[in-house]
Amino acid sequence: MLRRPKPTDSEEDLLREQQRFLSSSALKRPDKRRGEEGTGDHEDPQEDPRDVVKMSDLPDEIPSLTPAPPKKSRFKKEHVRFEDDDPEDHLNRHDMHISAVLSRIIEKDSSSGSKKSIFARQIEAQRVKAGLSSLQTVQKNIAFASAAKTSSITNQPSGLRMGGPLLVSGQGLGSSDAAQETMKIHQENQARLQEMSQEEILEEQRKLLHQLDPMLVDFVRSQKTRKLCGSPAGSSSTRNRRVEDQGASQKNAAHDQYPNLPIKVEKKWVHMDKGENNAWQYFLTLHTCVCLCLRTHLPTHLGLHHHGEDPELAGYSLQELFLLSRSQVTQQRVLALSILANIITKAHAGAFASDLKGSILLTLLDAGLLFLLRFSLDDSVEGVMSAAIQAMRALLVSPGDEDALNTTFPWFLGMYCFPLLPTTKEEEDEEDEGIGEFTKETANEKEERKSDHDVARQDMVKGLLKMKLLPRLRYILEVVRPSPRVVLDMLELLVRIARHSTSTATQILDCPGLMETVMAEFLPISWAPPSSAVPSLYERPVAMAIKLLRVLGTAGRHICARLLNSLGGKERLSRLLVVEPQELMLETEEAFQCSTEAFRLWAVAASYGQSCSLYGDLYPVLVNALQSVNQSQMSTDHALLSLMLQRAQAILVLLTQVTHTAGCHEELSQGAESLPPPPVTWAHVAGLQPTVKGLLKASQKRLGDAGQTEASILYLVFFGLLTQRCSLSQSSFKPIECLQELESLTSEVLLPLQSHQVVQKMMYSLRTYSAICNSHSCIPGSELVPSLPGLGFFGEKTHPSLSDPASPFPLLTALCYLLNSVIAIHRGLITKVLCFTLWLQFKLIIRLYVAKYASLFHQVALVMLPSLQPGSEYMAHELMSVIIFNQDFIPECISGGPEAAALAELRLQEGFSTPQAPPLAPLLREVCLQLSSVRGCYLTHLAYCKPAVLSSRDTHLGRTPWVQSLLLPNLSLGPALPSDWPFLPLISLYERMGRSDGGGVQTDSLPAGSLVSVIYCLQWHLLLESWREGSLAMVPPVAKLARLACIFLSSSDLFLEPPVQRLMWALFGGLTRPAKLAGLDLTTPPPGLASFHDLYSALLDQFEAVSFGDELFGCFLLLPLQRRHSVTMRLAVFGEHVGLLRSLGVSVQKLPIPLENYILPPEDSLPLLWLYFRTLVMKSLRRAWCPVLYSVAVAHVNAFIFSQDPAPQVCITFATQDCRSNNCD
Repeated sequence: MLRRPKPTDSEEDLLREQQRFLSSSALKRPDKRRGEEGTGDHEDPQEDPRDVVKMSDLPDEIPSLTPAPPKKSRFKKEHVRFEDDDPEDHLNRHDMHISAVLSRIIEKDSSSGSKKSIFARQIEAQRVKAGLSSLQTVQKNIAFASAAKTSSITNQPSGLRMGGPLLVSGQGLGSSDAAQETMKIHQENQARLQEMSQEEILEEQRKLLHQLDPMLVDFVRSQKTRKLCGSPAGSSSTRNRRVEDQGASQKNAAHDQYPNLPIKVEKKWVHMDKGENNAWQYFLTLHTCVCLCLRTHLPTHLGLHHHGEDPELAGYSLQELFLLSRSQVTQQRVLALSILANIITKAHAGAFASDLKGSILLTLLDAGLLFLLRFSLDDSVEGVMSAAIQAMRALLVSPGDEDALNTTFPWFLGMYCFPLLPTTKEEEDEEDEGIGEFTKETANEKEERKSDHDVARQDMVKGLLKMKLLPRLRYILEVVRPSPRVVLDMLELLVRIARHSTSTATQILDCPGLMETVMAEFLPISWAPPSSAVPSLYERPVAMAIKLLRVLGTAGRHICARLLNSLGGKERLSRLLVVEPQELMLETEEAFQCSTEAFRLWAVAASYGQSCSLYGDLYPVLVNALQSVNQSQMSTDHALLSLMLQRAQAILVLLTQVTHTAGCHEELSQGAESLPPPPVTWAHVAGLQPTVKGLLKASQKRLGDAGQTEASILYLVFFGLLTQRCSLSQSSFKPIECLQELESLTSEVLLPLQSHQVVQKMMYSLRTYSAICNSHSCIPGSELVPSLPGLGFFGEKTHPSLSDPASPFPLLTALCYLLNSVIAIHRGLITKVLCFTLWLQFKLIIRLYVAKYASLFHQVALVMLPSLQPGSEYMAHELMSVIIFNQDFIPECISGGPEAAALAELRLQEGFSTPQAPPLAPLLREVCLQLSSVRGCYLTHLAYCKPAVLSSRDTHLGRTPWVQSLLLPNLSLGPALPSDWPFLPLISLYERMGRSDGGGVQTDSLPAGSLVSVIYCLQWHLLLESWREGSLAMVPPVAKLARLACIFLSSSDLFLEPPVQRLMWALFGGLTRPAKLAGLDLTTPPPGLASFHDLYSALLDQFEAVSFGDELFGCFLLLPLQRRHSVTMRLAVFGEHVGLLRSLGVSVQKLPIPLENYILPPEDSLPLLWLYFRTLVMKSLRRAWCPVLYSVAVAHVNAFIFSQDPAPQVCITFATQDCRSNNCD
């Protein structure tokens, strides 16, 4: 008995049961009584063993309900099966699957047919109208393909080039002159190749070999070999003999004939006697034609056209590329990803800025490009993975940014850099409102709860890490072992991820097996010389891998220690440093790059005081490298000279960091800190001074030559460091000898360098390269992705920037650093090097040249202070301690005293004509006497910055044992000090005492010293507004008004204090000057507030509660009610706060603002006019209570009533009736 199939049955079980079923007698036998053909067996019905009940009176069939003849099935005969039928043949005959149906379709040749479809006839008519026949169009299309296939990338003899195409025969052209046409096409292709340079052909060939499937390349090569070796039967023996005679010579000369092949031909390889350059050129042409500009209108036979909504445009649309990237054909997926990589690269370079509106990168990211690339990495085909890595590298990595960071690495403090974190602030979750501090989710928990899309939308690097990118990269590096170009792309991706933040660098280090694979495969301790076989980067040092370690080391001292100790980085570092680059058994360029990156990695480790024990072991190597710098600069090879110069710069940066560490040895040896002293002492580095001094002199004589400027930078920095460290805390310091050496250095080096023509040109070019003076030097690119920040060095540089090779900043900064160190020891040299020292030692110069330059110093310091970025807190502290609050730099306080204050009062007489404003001279005189106390007040309020100041001090002074990271604080936190830093005491008091939601009476008493802090803050602000108005240009007037309003909201009686009243009246007079009133824009939200209207509502509530009719408070409330400002604030006064009209008793004569600003132009808001009329009729607004607003309301209502518009009469009638009804009530 047959059984039913079970879910656990395999395919073999099902086939076995099917065979049993077909071979059994379970098939239905034909019924001969119904006229059906039988099988030949005449069995007796009575022999049926089944128990059948028969009724002779009933018919055999059920009678039909309608009178009609019985129906017979046409297909019933086909269901009859016989025992000798083959079940497999039976299934094959009745297989209706799409694959079986398509396999039975026979394609007919319709090239000679006369019938054409309507669509074909329409296309034919258009082409005839354009002057091209159908045959010509087909020939041109074939010409485009054959031009790519038959092109050659080598300089072959003319006979071979013009011998005819090898892969295209001309069949299918449908013309009698097909041979002539193919020869013509072949000649055009050869001419096209001659126009291309050898470098362009090799570059495109190299790209294609990394992108295409190797099986496809082998197929095209075999096709050409078959064409070359195939021959008719009659001449086969002759040709075979010729091939046998030439076989050995062709195999031996294959590599010589094609020297630019990416691989070396081996004799044992089959069908490799000739290079298949024609096939590569075909794919090269296809690769260069798939991405065309939208404005380039090309005929359809000259480019690749799609059949979407715009078939006349060449190339692929983005939608088609996304569709191709998910194709089942491997070549289509690779092609789509490669084109996307090219589009991303061109978009970063700004190639589509003039052709497209909006950002193409944002469009691609919104369409899911990041997820497409991440999913493509999971493909099992190596070509798809390589193309996905190429596209991801084009999206994340900016070669311009990396070049800029490499350029600035040897600069003064050039190793320090900002993390590449997004500046967008995450929105706070509403779910956390009302939840206690202990029950709120942390930032990591919130990020884990978010989806991959939300994380990637805010931070692209974090999104990729959340999608497990690092384990996949580890798998590709360790298991797949891709080509060299893909390996370099992956290492560059890891470098970009490491630059994101310390957290991402830690994730790279913690990824299981990732760094172990990098260290084992690309930083081996021993390796063999590079072979001539297929190129590979495995089991040999790679400069990009060393750079990855260096970038990881900049993320923190603990990460650097793990790299050097746990992962064996110190042994591998010693292996690369102990020998010269020529002895590393690598190519020359790669050897110098590996040596340079090794010295840079050692410099990063030495910046934490680590790996300094190698200094004693490798001291002879370092000295020999220093002494050979001048000889290396005599090289005529510019490429080699650049590599040698970069290596010399890395060595000097290393020596600088080792010297910093040696300078801290004596401090740590005294036991003042818990840190152990470093293994290097000052005696280990003091012997380098004569060598560096000689190099500095030689570099100064050849300053105009190539490479001398870069070398001089490091000599100046290192010599300045030696001078500074030697005088600070070293017990071996000899004052007399040191002063003599400094005088000799000044006369022999510094003075000639100061007057050198190159240095003078640099001084004049400072403005051109400055990011502050020249706004064009830092223009952001057209494709800005908020989730992927960068330095902005995408594409070609159209304007000079700070990091250009010709930038004057590195040399002048190094020279100023050396001069600062020299003058700090020998003060008698100030007059000799005055032009540079004016910007350095302010305390010393002030005694000699105070009258001429003191005011300039003070203005520059005030402008510089809010421009300092995070990480420069120590510089901000020094500016505030030495210059900003120093009377010596404010000549208005010194020269003349009260007379200077009187002159300032005359200068500001226009703005301070307020009757209530006190004289300025006594106020400014009092400020000048209390500048030291004002400085103490501001430094006290900046006490929260003390950890940042100490960390910044360690960075700037080179205290390497205390440096925790070479990554500066995040730029999204803003500058080191806000632009409105003069209001810090007021903001601090408001945050402690004020109410952000507004309203209510403030009953808490002020903290001790708050009144004094407020007075000092107002005094300093008055001084800046009087004598340094330009320093507050970055603070908008609405921000000044909002900050001064904090005094009214911080306490119920602070604004009633007499000193506060005098200073506030003086400052309010400055705000009400005509120029300031014209620039006051209350529609712009003040920094830190949602809108000015919210602040004004809080002021109205506070005035009703605690003002007692104060005129100063009333003037602050009347200022936003001018006609030019928003009507919402006037509606708030006359609609929601009518009660304050009884106490707002500022008279028109005491108002420092012209009354015309409130009256003109006439009011056009009907709701406000109705409120004006209502308050006047209801007598809620009277002249005795509120003279200013009473005059304003009467003027506007009068102008409205007597206007020519008939609509006011209806409004007045309605308002009158409403007022009468209210009076009756």
